[in-house]
Amino acid sequence: MAFDTFDEGISLGGVRSKTEIRTLICYMFDKVNVPMRKDTVITALQQKGLANYFESSACFDDLFNHNNLKFNDEEKRLYELTDSGKLIAKQLEDTLALTVKEKALECTLTLLEQERVEKENVVTIEKIENGYNVHCSICGGDMDLLKFSLYVPDISLARIVRKNFHKNPQLMYNVMIAMLTKNKSLVEDALDDLNSML
Repeated sequence: MAFDTFDEGISLGGVRSKTEIRTLICYMFDKVNVPMRKDTVITALQQKGLANYFESSACFDDLFNHNNLKFNDEEKRLYELTDSGKLIAKQLEDTLALTVKEKALECTLTLLEQERVEKENVVTIEKIENGYNVHCSICGGDMDLLKFSLYVPDISLARIVRKNFHKNPQLMYNVMIAMLTKNKSLVEDALDDLNSML
């Protein structure tokens, strides 16, 4: 297959033709089988150096303009495959290297899980006179399980708190429950979980 894309940012084994990129995007949608935002797909291709950013974005737009992708929810900018997009995924899947497909799927699933965690466990950063308040909320279905606010002196620390909270909000909940109930076995479990993260 002829290379017809820029190869800036592409790792060894990445895709270097527009046809392959379009096929890979359709493959990702087909295998994940949930609506996705454009930036989720493009980021997944970037994380392992599978395709050039600009080429990936252009190929995504091509698929949309040629009715291979359509809006599932235009307001939320969520896309899904059309029947013709599904056909591309099924008929051309074997033209992609197995490692490329595995990496793309792994990155996509990781990003979707991260988006789910961030949606269900909200963090807001509020500027105050002498620093920032970071407000964290852990949700369980229709109710808040835990809410707390933490003062930090600067925005960089606020962003670190947000990032680390989103890495494992369940652990934060477990640690708080263990501390407040003084349940020895919960404390030991929480400490084991904390140690595994460090």
